[in-house]
Amino acid sequence: MAEDKKVSETEVKEEVKNNTLENENKEEIKKEDMPKEVKKETSEEKKKGLFKKKEDEEKKKLQVEVDTLKDKYLRANAEMQNMRRRMEEEKASLLKYEGEDLIKKLLPIVDNFERAIQMDDTNLEDEVSKFLSGFKMIYGNLSDTLKGYEVEVMDILNKPFDPNTMEAVLMEEAPGVEPNTVVDVLQKGYTYKGKVIRHAMVKVSK
Repeated sequence: MAEDKKVSETEVKEEVKNNTLENENKEEIKKEDMPKEVKKETSEEKKKGLFKKKEDEEKKKLQVEVDTLKDKYLRANAEMQNMRRRMEEEKASLLKYEGEDLIKKLLPIVDNFERAIQMDDTNLEDEVSKFLSGFKMIYGNLSDTLKGYEVEVMDILNKPFDPNTMEAVLMEEAPGVEPNTVVDVLQKGYTYKGKVIRHAMVKVSK
């Protein structure tokens, strides 16, 4: 009986061992026999993860490029606006002072009329006065025309010397006069619509 019991225990142990091996083999078989769909799903998930990571990186790169291009566009647009404004200002300035060159050419003629008129004396009945009467009329018409175009003679006599509007040609002692004061105007200075178009030539005190 004892021997039979021993045999039985040995058989039981052997049986358990075989069952364990069998179960392990079944697990391996299960892994091997795993449906391809399941395996595919696992690899697809990995691929999706990689693709998502790459997609995020690409999005970041594209966003940086978009921001850079946007900045360049804004800068270029601002530069174009500035250029347009400068061109409009230059155009307005040209239109405002469009007659400047002609007026500058007329000023020496005005000077000559003034010199001729200064030759006249107090006797208005002599030949010189009669001759210069025509000059005076033309000079008056020319002066009125220039004033109509906002051409003005600078009022500078007995005023402090200003290098922005005057050119000092001579200097002399002038008792009782402050230094650097205009004591004589040798050639008139003119402004055109507030802009200096000819500096005055003056004599100033020391």
